[in-house]
Amino acid sequence: MRIALAQFDFPVGAVTANAERIVALIVEARDVHRADVVLFPELALSGYPPEDLLQRPDFLAACEAALARIAAATHGIVAVVGHPESAGAVVFNSASVLRDGCIERTYRKRELPNYAVFDERRYFASGDETCVFSVDGVSVGLVICEDLWFAEPLAATVALGAQVVLVPNASPFERDKAAQRDALLAQRVQESGVAISYLNVVGGQDSLVFDGASCLADGDGRIHPAAAAFEDHLLVADFDPATRCFERVEWPVETDEQRAALAYRAIVRCTRDYLHKNGFKQAVLGLSGGVDSALVLALAVDALGGDNVLAVRLPSRYTSDLSNDLATEQAQKLGVRIETLPIEAPFTGFLETLAPLFAGLPADVTEENLQSRCRGALLMALSNKTGRLLLTTGNKSEYAVGYATIYGDMCGGFAPIKDLYKTEVYALCRWRNAQGAGGIIPEAVIEREPSAELRENQTDQDSLPPYDVLDAILFRDIELEQSRAEIIAAGFDAMTVDRVLRLVRISEWKRQQSAPGPKVSRRAFDRERRYPITSGNY
Repeated sequence: MRIALAQFDFPVGAVTANAERIVALIVEARDVHRADVVLFPELALSGYPPEDLLQRPDFLAACEAALARIAAATHGIVAVVGHPESAGAVVFNSASVLRDGCIERTYRKRELPNYAVFDERRYFASGDETCVFSVDGVSVGLVICEDLWFAEPLAATVALGAQVVLVPNASPFERDKAAQRDALLAQRVQESGVAISYLNVVGGQDSLVFDGASCLADGDGRIHPAAAAFEDHLLVADFDPATRCFERVEWPVETDEQRAALAYRAIVRCTRDYLHKNGFKQAVLGLSGGVDSALVLALAVDALGGDNVLAVRLPSRYTSDLSNDLATEQAQKLGVRIETLPIEAPFTGFLETLAPLFAGLPADVTEENLQSRCRGALLMALSNKTGRLLLTTGNKSEYAVGYATIYGDMCGGFAPIKDLYKTEVYALCRWRNAQGAGGIIPEAVIEREPSAELRENQTDQDSLPPYDVLDAILFRDIELEQSRAEIIAAGFDAMTVDRVLRLVRISEWKRQQSAPGPKVSRRAFDRERRYPITSGNY
């Protein structure tokens, strides 16, 4: 039996376009690859996650009508298509088996995730039935995504005679998740003896990015190499029911599973998809000569091409010549147009306007923030005038402790490195430089001491602990959710821990106003980590 897996992007809400792509892939799987069955991802018809679109009757009706059109076009092959299913007062996360112009049967997802980025119990009811169907004499089972993480749905499917089980998924990328998935597949195969064909969707959806990386597990426990991540492919494999094994036919494999490589490519894909799906072709960003904006520029160029990125230097009275020179050097390396807009005039104008009300008050962070807000206003003006999306350049360490100016350097429509700690920013810069001769990020950018350059001789470490210390504390607090006592017991200075945890707590209001950015960690800010702004001292 030949199986085709449609590892493609199916954008949220694009029901008509998704249906057209599904029909085209059904035809390709049948006529070009001679597949017997073609599998599409979880909720491929609506896109994942459709969120409150599922509460609109007209949206559900459009999905139902589109599914009927797909079924009518399905002949000479079996297609399994994921879709939302309205059934009276409830909605199911379903996948239907389409054959000979009809919807033959429908499976309803049983286990609904309601943790991290998932909120499925808000929208869906749980199914309670098992699905096994025949394709050319082979018994094929079907479960959906989270069902595989529990033993019972697969066991019930195998008990009905399934020889191979198809698993459509919409599983967002995060670092180190592939190893966890492979271990799960090995465990389920060991328990059941059944072969598993695991398909994951690909593409960026707001702050989520799906990596594809679909895989096959033979009935004897062998896990095949994952398909190339972050790439659209119609994957093809042959299944032998006698041996319970797969043979890969069309299956480009993933060749670089380094943490930095996968995170970098995840951000590139998510950035490209965010812009294109929201109608943008070009981007603009402030290029300071520092490491954060240098990485964002490299990511933007890899996502959009150098001709579609505008870099802007925004020097202040405190900006060093080195910063300006390094920004120019990198722009030239990448073939990016760079412009210069000094902020001295607007900054002076603000100071003069505010002078009567600031009289007798010492200079402080207010004047620093005014410089950042001058830059934000100028960049937003360029974005408005030219139709380029403004990319903001803050990292996770800065967002965590509030070392960013709201309505200043936080201005922008998308934040590519929002989920990278500062130490990870350096790691991705070094990885990207290793991919090309000479490197595209000047080494002096990576080696220089970080500074916001908003006052004389300023460095980040004037206000923050060293980044290796800061990031280690933040990781324990945010990713591991350790208590103050646990962090101190791990060897960190109590006063430093208290200071960092306080900064995290009081900066929630800033984070909740920040631009979306790609999730690459286990606990990204935004939908995966939802803390109250007002929370006492906890």
